[in-house]
Amino acid sequence: MLLHYREQGQGAPLVILHGLFGTLDNWHTLAKRWAEHHRVIAVDLRNHGRSPHTEEHTYELMSEDVRELFVQLQLDAPTLLGHSMGGKVAMRFALDYPDLLARLVVLDIAPSFSDMLHQDNILAGLHAVDLPLVENRQQADEMMAQHIKQDAVRQFLLKNLYRREDHSFAWRLNLDALTSHMAHVGAEIKAPQPFLKPALFVRGGKSDYITTEDKLHVIPALFPNSQVETIPDVGHWLHAEAPDKVFELVNAFMQG
Repeated sequence: MLLHYREQGQGAPLVILHGLFGTLDNWHTLAKRWAEHHRVIAVDLRNHGRSPHTEEHTYELMSEDVRELFVQLQLDAPTLLGHSMGGKVAMRFALDYPDLLARLVVLDIAPSFSDMLHQDNILAGLHAVDLPLVENRQQADEMMAQHIKQDAVRQFLLKNLYRREDHSFAWRLNLDALTSHMAHVGAEIKAPQPFLKPALFVRGGKSDYITTEDKLHVIPALFPNSQVETIPDVGHWLHAEAPDKVFELVNAFMQG
């Protein structure tokens, strides 16, 4: 599968993978800053953004998608960065193809299993949007608000809504596939052999996606040459809440 991507800058390559329900556009500002020092490739994962839709959505397949992109772009030992679901794709890739990477960056996700029940309201809100009846974004927002109370979350999700040539609205994400495979999005990342190259994990101080157990035992078991940094007073969307700190941590790690 040929993924959609956006490339800018020159230098040592950095590949960025977004999280669940996201797109490469979520990384526009940070990607532009990193591109002053690096060759930056921001990617839409399958069933998201402008990348192809498919009925299948597993970490094994998404890892292979990224490998095909590496071949297509002739990438030589880049840094791979992923947030949330994209972080699990990045971990799966690092464990599957360690020779293809220089280092790994994972933002606010651990290899551990998650039951994904916290996504039930999100899915309900997305499914509540009756696309044939939608005439503007405000209507879609009101439909979604029945299930999703946080305005910031709705605005993030509405970035996936677009007008087709016939002026009707559609989702860029593959809602049916993501709904049917939501349990797999929470799957544990496992491997018989660890990834021995440098790895940086960054967690939000207000987020519980990386627990103390993950930090002390789960992450080191798979990524023994890793460090875990915490950004205080931010949640799961640490790159949106503390972009300067994320920028600095990743820059320093790539230069180290």
